[in-house]
Amino acid sequence: MRGGGAGASSQRRPSRRPVQAAARAWKLGVTIVAIVGVGCTSSSDLARLETKLDAVELQVLQVQKDGATRDDVAGARQAVVDELASLRGQQAELQRAVQQVGSRVEALESKLDDTGFRLAQLNQQLAAATQELQTLRDLAEAVRSNRRSSPRPSGRTVSADPSAPEDPRVLYDDAYDDYVAGNLDLAVLGFRQLLERFPDGELADNATYWLGESYYRQGRFEDAIAQFDQVLTRFTGSDRSASSVLKKGYAYLELGQRAQGVVQLQRVICDFGGTDEALLATNRLAELGLSPDC
Repeated sequence: MRGGGAGASSQRRPSRRPVQAAARAWKLGVTIVAIVGVGCTSSSDLARLETKLDAVELQVLQVQKDGATRDDVAGARQAVVDELASLRGQQAELQRAVQQVGSRVEALESKLDDTGFRLAQLNQQLAAATQELQTLRDLAEAVRSNRRSSPRPSGRTVSADPSAPEDPRVLYDDAYDDYVAGNLDLAVLGFRQLLERFPDGELADNATYWLGESYYRQGRFEDAIAQFDQVLTRFTGSDRSASSVLKKGYAYLELGQRAQGVVQLQRVICDFGGTDEALLATNRLAELGLSPDC
């Protein structure tokens, strides 16, 4: 009876060797599938998969030891299949990310090329503009030189006397051109020459004012104040009066005489209200932290 029982027991107990062989074959097959199917998966992912497969083999051996059923083996097999599917999904996401990065790099390279082309165009335009400006300057200087060396029509009969004075308009225009061009020494010389020859002419008040402006730009603020005072005292009612008072105020401020400068600015606002000079005086007072007080 015991022998029969032992035989019956041996018939019910499954052989371990076929299962172990099946497990090894399954592991080998899964490894091959992982290598072929995943392809571009990194070595770290393959190592992780190999570790999981080793764990599965251990589970299979444990199942054999504990007398597990085929359903347990099938569950372990399904886990491996799920892991492979997850790896494939990660690979697909990685490929999409790489493609997106490549597209962005191509777009940035295109923009960079376009920016470089535009900069090159701007540099060419700047060079052309610089050349044109220099040409205009040379032309203007040539015209001025010719005008000064050539006889000019004065609108009147030119006297044969070499000591006869020139046309005041010509003197004024030349001096003003020098002022605009920044040739302040020549401007001062021209305006003074005009005032010496035509002290009471119709251009005298303007010449006096611009002589003061020339001194102001040279930093000779006391001389500038003296010329602006000449406009106010000798040429009462001149259209340069408001500007003369305003520039007197500026000159006093440049000299550090704040009180005198503020008095002149207030005078512009009170005596010449509504003019551009009054607005400039108001703005300058605001910069000083003051307000008009008429």
